[in-house]
Formats: sequence, structure tokens, C-alpha cells
Amino acid sequence: MHFAVVAAAIAAAVTVLFSVGGPLSAQLGVLPPYTAFRLFALGSFAGSVAGLGFGLWSLVRTWNQPDAVGRPWAWCGVLVGAGVLLLMALSGASASKVPPIHDITTDPADPPAFVEALEAQGNRGRDLSYPHGDPRSAERQCKAYPDLAPIALPLPPPEALAKASKIASELGWTITAENPKTGRLEATETTRLFRFVDDVVVRVRLAPEGPGSVVDLRSTSRNGVSDLGANAERIRRFREALLAGEGLS
Repeated sequence: MHFAVVAAAIAAAVTVLFSVGGPLSAQLGVLPPYTAFRLFALGSFAGSVAGLGFGLWSLVRTWNQPDAVGRPWAWCGVLVGAGVLLLMALSGASASKVPPIHDITTDPADPPAFVEALEAQGNRGRDLSYPHGDPRSAERQCKAYPDLAPIALPLPPPEALAKASKIASELGWTITAENPKTGRLEATETTRLFRFVDDVVVRVRLAPEGPGSVVDLRSTSRNGVSDLGANAERIRRFREALLAGEGLS
């Protein structure tokens, strides 16, 4: 069996190993989420490129020998490699549609501040001021997510905070702090695949004019540069649930 065939088969196996092993290692807590993600991305990419390259080389060499030993393994390398690269390309295309930011809020001019999150082990040494990272985050957010804005509720602040707490629990968030006196709630949400932990803070204040409350959120990722739009979607889900019961959505 030619070297290229063996290499294509091994590369396909490596690709599958990293594609499955990366998320699994994060799910089982064997590796930290970001480490598991990097192994998944780098291992899958390298394996798929190698599998596709060696597989095509082997198929070209045996083009006139359809019954040549090892051609099925060469096809395996090509199909696995091409499939994974296609998925990565689609993911990259989706990522290009959103700005490379990961700290999103309904009020960029006066964003809710994190307090409890500063003490979390996963945030040790991290800057949680707004905007952390890209200084153009607020500008980029306003252009990409113009629909995100403070949420008005026809409820007094204590009731609005209680409702926000209930919705946070229903959405699967883990509430880490809740203070009715200051109208603040902090929580975390863990992503399904790689178990990334994102921090969320909810602030409820008395509406400046008339009865009711104004609810603001801020959602930020602990890892990476771009959140692929996840934080904005989290805020939208919360807003939809918050307004649904008031007939305002």
C-alpha cells in the first residue's frame, strides 16, 4: 500500500479524533474549554488538509486503476477532509457577518458593571471594564446590533427584578448574585458544546419619566475575541421572554 494512502487514512482518523475529542474533553472537564477548542480547531484543520491532500494524491496516482488496493482509504481521507473544511468555511462565513467583539450591552453609554463576576476564578486577572478589548466595541456594536436598547417595563423595579430573575432561571442561567436594593442581578451561562462560561449582569432602575422600570443587560464572553453573535442573541432571548408576559413584544 502506497505511503499516500496510509497517510490519508491516518489523517482522516486524526481529524475525527480531534473533531470528537475536543468537545468531549471539554464536556468531561479533562481540558479547559479554550484549550479543548484550540485542539479541536487546529487538530481538525491540520488533519483535514492532510487527509484531503494525501487522498487526492493517491487517487490521482491510481486514476487508471480503479481496483487498486487502498483507494477506499484514499476516498475516506478526501471525503472526511473536504467535509470538515467545508464546515469550517461555513463557520468562518458566519463569523464574518458579525464584528469581532464579545462584550455586548443594551446601554453602551452607561453599561451595567460587573461586581460578583470580578471574584470568579475564571475572571481572575481579566479586565471587566467596558469596553474591554477592542476600544471600538461600542461603535461596532451599535452598527451590528442596532436593535439592542434599554428595555422599558410597566412594573416597579422590585417586580421587574423578580421577573428578570425568574426568566434568567428559565433560560438556564446560573444566578450568582441578586440584590433587590440595588436592582442588580448577575449570572453565568455555560455553552453546550465546549462549556464556555459567559457572564451576564442585569440592572433594573426606575424609569426616568412616569411609572415603570428600565432594564439593561450586559453579556460578555470570558474567552476569545469574537463571540459569533452569541451575546447579542442571549440578550434578545432574554428581552423577548421579559416582554412576552407584558404583551409588549
